[in-house]
Amino acid sequence: MRNKLVLFFGVLFSLVACDPSDFGDMNVDPRQVSEAPTRTLLTYALQQLPYTVWNSPESGNTYNFYVQYLSEGPYPAASLYSTRNASWTSTYTGPLYNLQAIINFNNQDSPEADPGSNGAKANQVAVARILKAYYFWYLTDIFGDIPYFGALKGNEVLQPAFDPQQEIYYDLFKELKEAHDMIDESAAGVAGDILLGGDMAAWKKFANTARLFMAMRLIKNDRAKAEAEIASALSDGVLEEGENITYSFIGGDPNNWDPWYENYSNDNRNDYALSATLGDYMIENDDPRVFVYGENLSGEVRPLPYGIGSAREIPGAYSRVGDALRNGAAEVPIFTYAQVQFVKAEAAQRNLISGDAEQLYEDAIKASWQFWGVYDEAAYNAFISDPDIAYSADNALELIITQKWVHQYLNGFESWTDWRRTGYPELSPAVAATQTGGIPRRLGYPSNAAALNKASYDAAVARQGADNNFTRVWWDR
Repeated sequence: MRNKLVLFFGVLFSLVACDPSDFGDMNVDPRQVSEAPTRTLLTYALQQLPYTVWNSPESGNTYNFYVQYLSEGPYPAASLYSTRNASWTSTYTGPLYNLQAIINFNNQDSPEADPGSNGAKANQVAVARILKAYYFWYLTDIFGDIPYFGALKGNEVLQPAFDPQQEIYYDLFKELKEAHDMIDESAAGVAGDILLGGDMAAWKKFANTARLFMAMRLIKNDRAKAEAEIASALSDGVLEEGENITYSFIGGDPNNWDPWYENYSNDNRNDYALSATLGDYMIENDDPRVFVYGENLSGEVRPLPYGIGSAREIPGAYSRVGDALRNGAAEVPIFTYAQVQFVKAEAAQRNLISGDAEQLYEDAIKASWQFWGVYDEAAYNAFISDPDIAYSADNALELIITQKWVHQYLNGFESWTDWRRTGYPELSPAVAATQTGGIPRRLGYPSNAAALNKASYDAAVARQGADNNFTRVWWDR
């Protein structure tokens, strides 16, 4: 017993005598960083960007089915509108959280922890604000009213209100304009920029091109605001001839390669093929882009009928997504010059801007052919002279939006937006649809939204309408 007491007191005195500071950083894991550099936060936020325009198996392909770019083979479900809700968690806790962290860090009174290595403060904040606006724009166009003004505030606001889409849109215009104006091209560009390489002039064009596209959503609800924003965006400078903003996947990196490569080549899945809605239209009009969009099967592209309920085996029978688009290192269009020209053509046709709508329409098609690598002058001239393609004042809007739909292949989200606001291209719902009401016009709020934030959810539903796939968002009138 005496020996046990001696041992106990010996240990006790050794602990009491020990100065905790003697341990230094012994319990600090040297492999962990205490604070991520802003360049790292920006890189991660940009890595999520292509999935907003490159709708893929990873995101359920929902929008590609809505606009009938793709058809399902062995397991038809999503193409029949089985998807009722979407989650916004990964966007709020991922890129949006990172971008807000960049803004918060650079708005501190203290100087940067590592001056210069992340780029000039003003440029870091400007790029973060531009991308933050972009992601919120993406979310609100899916759901309508969403948490915006009270979002990203951590414990300060645990249950943010779902703000009206109109208020969100007007604030996004402000954010993009102010971010554009705060960019300092003479100062250091942002680091970690895997999209534009720290080119601050290019970031200005990114912001202005986004404003231009956003403004077209407003033409039915606030034409004056749309006209003003279009004029401002064009004045500040959008993408010009030969300019495209694209994201390059990394073919040798499993964490950063094209999701279509992952689906077809790595996972050996063959669930999707070029839809007959798009494919047949292109084939009938001798459109060479069809051989980029769809797999070449012995010299021809074979589209799969859309919206059928019976299973079809695809390999060898129907054309999967084209080879170049399911390459591990595929280049994804974020914004293209062709899109800008289509928007200008529509704006001119609607008398929102001055300009020759016919010439802009033809220039847009030419830019599209060039972007997709199929341009041939003789073939192009024959194409735009075809009676089914040639510009006509009688159905100009339909022609413009339909050809824009063709150009934006796999960017189902933007084409779904165009369809919602214009009704073009003319699409018939899936014949075996699991919902009545036609092609969905929005996605329902996350399935846990009502449980986690009931008061805000209820207020949004009361203001906007039922939380289903057929309630229209504010600009969809």
